[in-house]
Amino acid sequence: MRDLVIFGIIFGLLPFVFKRPALGALLFTWISLMNPHRLAYGAAYNFQFAAVVAGITILSMLMSKEPKRFPLTPVTVTLLLFYAWMNLTSQFALEPGLVWREWDRVTKTFLMVAITLMVINTEKNIKLFVWVVALSLGIYGLKGGLFTIASGGHYRVFGPDGSYIAENNSMALALVVALPMIWYLRSQVKSKLVSMGLLAVVIFTSVSAMGSYSRGALLGGAAMLVFLWLKSPKKAQTGLAVIVIGVLIACIMPEAWYARMDTINDYQEDSSALGRINAWYFAINIANTHLLGGGFNVFTPRLFMQYAPDPLGYHVAHSIYFQVLGDHGYVGLIMFLVLMFFSWRTGTRIIKFCGKNPELKWASDLAKMAQVSIIGYAVSGAFLSLAYFDLYYDIIIILVLLEKLLLLKKPLSFGGRMQAAQVPGDQHVPAKLTKELPCPASHPRSV
Repeated sequence: MRDLVIFGIIFGLLPFVFKRPALGALLFTWISLMNPHRLAYGAAYNFQFAAVVAGITILSMLMSKEPKRFPLTPVTVTLLLFYAWMNLTSQFALEPGLVWREWDRVTKTFLMVAITLMVINTEKNIKLFVWVVALSLGIYGLKGGLFTIASGGHYRVFGPDGSYIAENNSMALALVVALPMIWYLRSQVKSKLVSMGLLAVVIFTSVSAMGSYSRGALLGGAAMLVFLWLKSPKKAQTGLAVIVIGVLIACIMPEAWYARMDTINDYQEDSSALGRINAWYFAINIANTHLLGGGFNVFTPRLFMQYAPDPLGYHVAHSIYFQVLGDHGYVGLIMFLVLMFFSWRTGTRIIKFCGKNPELKWASDLAKMAQVSIIGYAVSGAFLSLAYFDLYYDIIIILVLLEKLLLLKKPLSFGGRMQAAQVPGDQHVPAKLTKELPCPASHPRSV
């Protein structure tokens, strides 16, 4: 039955994708994040839904007459350079038999990032994109939170088998990063019933992240909640929610959970922590020896025998930073960090641009929550190998789309005065940009 439902939903929407490539981008994002086919047991489990949707979306984009603008910004330029560098490092990979499998997956991710940035041009579609990102993982947060409470926290929360978030640590990071997006949706809906429902999803998602027993999630979640409070316009309400979440987690989780979290302070005696440190030194040694790094999937037992301080202590990277360092060297790591910095700065520019304009409050709040998600990813990711996780790049997409909608407007001159051009699909333009002129401009900037 699950297989039929999944086939019915996805193939039922494909005809509409031919007419609206933006719908294809939304559908692909849902499949890549939630992996609904991995919840089935038959033909749908291994069916290449993402590839089918991506192919039809590309065809639709080429045939569609809707505006398609790829924004050239510091973020997108860095993203393109980072991808070009990854292509170069793959050509000289130390594990040529393994590199192309991950290269193929990352290439598909970056290709759909570029397509999504091109085909989504309106406020409505940006908001729909946020709903897809938030609820694709919020469903697992709700389910995992209920499971954690029902089991007294004695069992770990995992993602769907065969997916990128199947492992408990990966699932925890995904929930931490998605939580600010769910909180944002709660603040935007007008229905009190829906708002209360989304608040429940926030609470259960927080419990679920802790129910994964991920120490990285604990650190990332704590940092994320602090920034969530700092970025929230309603600090009293947000602070109360944070306290309730903290008390609930403290009451639910058993002694085994506290014992595992306490190993953060005693990492010298924890074999897992020592294994991670060994992997980090391995990445440093690879980068010191090879300018290009080792290429994708460089963390292998064979290479550990050559480059790790403890040759027999094989571990995966367990850090987005050391993962990129080992895969692509110091140049790749610098690009990765610059991408994160520019993404943050994009959010800051959007917030400053929106100011206190009530018509743009939705965009300002969204940019703030995207920054909170970046904090969660940056801290939790320091202990997890998820440098190429779709969700992080979806957060970047949200920020670039906001910049594209609000800031990338070609200045036009009328009678010596300057006005920002209005892009088709824009629904709000700050009054300070239009009050001097009797009529709007209508020439979008395209790349």
